[in-house]
Amino acid sequence: MEAVILAGGRGTRLFPYTTDIPKPLVPVGRRPIVEILLRRLKKAGVTRAHLAVNHLAQVVMESLGDGRALGIEIRYSVEGMPLGTVGPLALIADLPEHFIVANGDVISDIDILDLYAYHVRQQALLTVAVQKRTERVDYGVLESDAEGRVVRFTEKPTYDMFVSMGIYVFAREVLQFVPKGESFGFDDLVLTLLERKARVLSYPYAGFWLDIGRPDDYERAVREIDKIEQMLK
Repeated sequence: MEAVILAGGRGTRLFPYTTDIPKPLVPVGRRPIVEILLRRLKKAGVTRAHLAVNHLAQVVMESLGDGRALGIEIRYSVEGMPLGTVGPLALIADLPEHFIVANGDVISDIDILDLYAYHVRQQALLTVAVQKRTERVDYGVLESDAEGRVVRFTEKPTYDMFVSMGIYVFAREVLQFVPKGESFGFDDLVLTLLERKARVLSYPYAGFWLDIGRPDDYERAVREIDKIEQMLK
């Protein structure tokens, strides 16, 4: 298996931890975030990882090298400009028929091999790992009809929803919809595929998952470092 890791973002939401270093290299315990992801991918059977880099790309490349120290081949794709969350894929040649894509700031104990096998078995173009979240609205919510008459009121309601975990499996066929040299986000891709009634599937997962996008997420990762280290054994 091969994987693409999206590691080109500036990490602005994670300030001040990203003031001097790129987000993928922010340490969790004694390892950078992206090393934890790379070790999880290797454990699942991934032999080659393509890192799409932009912000402080040279720092990332010098830190991780060719991946030999981690037992996984690392190749780099350098964006000349920010290309969004999916645009970088158009720059990577010779990807296999199916491949894993992951955001470079995700930590999870999801069974990547099972996710990959599910995607292939179901003959999907895109499979998205998702997790159920409950969000509370801290206000009273009103619903009105066309005349403005209030027909329903709920005090501080909660809503259940499935959110993307930032871990996917792509079929190479999807790349025909990704423009080269243009910013193109995951939202653009999903909407494009849905318009074409393509086979896009979700893979629900209820286990450990952290998207290290904000300081409180990072601080939780540091608190749970023992669990994260256990995932790598």
